[in-house]
Amino acid sequence: MNTTLTNRSKITDETPGAKARALVVAAGPVLLTAALLWHPPLPGRLPDSAGVAEAASAGIMRWGFSHMAAALASGAVAVAFVAVRGYLRERGDGSVSAVGLGLVLIGSTLFAMLPGMEFAVVAAHETGADLAETQAALESWFVPILVVAAVTFAFGTVLFAVAVVRAASFARLPTLIVAGALVVFGLSRIVPVGVVQFYVQSVAAVVALLPLAVAIGAARQRPVPVDTRT
Repeated sequence: MNTTLTNRSKITDETPGAKARALVVAAGPVLLTAALLWHPPLPGRLPDSAGVAEAASAGIMRWGFSHMAAALASGAVAVAFVAVRGYLRERGDGSVSAVGLGLVLIGSTLFAMLPGMEFAVVAAHETGADLAETQAALESWFVPILVVAAVTFAFGTVLFAVAVVRAASFARLPTLIVAGALVVFGLSRIVPVGVVQFYVQSVAAVVALLPLAVAIGAARQRPVPVDTRT
């Protein structure tokens, strides 16, 4: 009796919870993009206390709710990376994405603090205080937290990019695109320019994580031995 593998000797496997994990990964960049696009435009160099005062006074409700959305989105992105780490581990990645996940979680936690700090502008608006001065007073705390959050997150996404190159199931070109987008996603948080923070970051997050969501949710085929007797 000879046991061989043929083109027809394949069955489709679906990892338990794969669809739910895929939705979790997809939700991260979608929520982040929605929050960043909802945020009042601050296109120039940051921090910009005068620009913040002008944007907040033009629509204080939008300012408040968009920052609530940004904090929620930061948590969603962190959960998305947890799911991506599981996918990469299943495909053989070891410590690279594990360390990357730790850095991403720290960076995301610190990043979620920043929208909370900017609620001080809402309080200033409600009490009649000067919005620009309130924002300027926050900078001595805001900027160091932003820098640490951004650098930590960027190192984490770089490690995820390495893990994707090593373990993801994409062809070479899509792999390089996803890995490059992960790097840009992280680095965009470091660049103190509003266009980069809000728009480049949004595009990079979508390009990096949505293909991974599709890969996580896709059913996999595996070959099985077929008994052939002549």
